[in-house]
Amino acid sequence: MEKQDAAIILVHEIYGVNEHMKYMIKRLSKLGIDIICPNLLHRETPYKYTEEATAYQNFVQNIGFESAVQQVNQVITGLKQRYMKVGVVGFSIGATIAWLCSENRMCDFVVGCYGSRIRNHTDIEPACPTLLLFPNEEKGFDVHTLIERLKKKECKNLEIKDFPGVHGFIDSFSPNYHEVSASEALQCIDEFLQNHLNYNF
Repeated sequence: MEKQDAAIILVHEIYGVNEHMKYMIKRLSKLGIDIICPNLLHRETPYKYTEEATAYQNFVQNIGFESAVQQVNQVITGLKQRYMKVGVVGFSIGATIAWLCSENRMCDFVVGCYGSRIRNHTDIEPACPTLLLFPNEEKGFDVHTLIERLKKKECKNLEIKDFPGVHGFIDSFSPNYHEVSASEALQCIDEFLQNHLNYNF
């Protein structure tokens, strides 16, 4: 069977496959390629933003990064049998998962949006082109210190950008949405994907 061109694995936040993920599936589908969004929570109804504490506790206690990375790497392995290129795009915990998957040499590109737990894994050396987007403010830690630490790695595969706003600034369904920064960040993602998929859109 002839392989198709490319696929993107979209990795959700602690809330699950919510309206923001559905919007991103629709948006990324305009690339004309397949978008796969695995439900790492294995529950039909996503958590609401007001249930952040419960959603986070559920992720930590019942899933965790190690299991989530295993799940996504399994999806990458399966998709590589059918597609020439497979990339991962993640938001929040999904961005940290994408970052951890960047060491998988079967992965062709990675985009991570506000992956705050990346700060616990700065030893990672991406094996593929990787774009990390951060807000310029995070309530739980100094994001500028994290960005500087990552930049000091001088990794040829790593591109880092930050934008005015707080965690969740790209998500138009979130109270943290920052319209101008979101538009610029999405344009940045578009250009990165265009470069690494060789698509015009």
